[in-house]
Amino acid sequence: MPFEAINPPQFPTPIAPFSAGAKAGNTLYVSGMLALGEGGVVLHVGDAAAQTRHVLDAIKTTVEAAGGSMADIAMNHIFLKDLGDYAAFNAVYATYFPGDKPARYCIRADLVKPECLVEIASVAHLG
Repeated sequence: MPFEAINPPQFPTPIAPFSAGAKAGNTLYVSGMLALGEGGVVLHVGDAAAQTRHVLDAIKTTVEAAGGSMADIAMNHIFLKDLGDYAAFNAVYATYFPGDKPARYCIRADLVKPECLVEIASVAHLG
C-alpha cells in the first residue's frame, strides 16, 4: 500500500533519512521522536519531563498535520535512557492522554545521542 509522508514544515531538518510520519490509509505511523532542535542539537539536557513534553508536542504536531488528534493514537512505543525517569515521564505523559489511554510499552535503551532521555514512536488510527 502506498503511503503519504507527513513532514510538518516547522520541524528542523531530520538528522537521518526519514519522515516524521507515514500515513497509509487511515493509519499514521509516527517516527521515534526525540527532543532535538535545528542541526540535531539536544534540547532540555538533563530534564526528562521537558524532553517528554517536547517529544509529545512533536507527535501532536505530526498527528494534527495528518488530520488527526492525540485521541487517535492507539499505541505508543516508549524508550527511556534511564528508568529512574519513569515517574517524571508518566506525570507529563498523563496530561497528553487525559481520557482513554493508548496501549504502550516502555523499555530502557541507549538513544541516538547520549543527552537524549526520551523517545516515543506512535501509531494512530485516523477517523
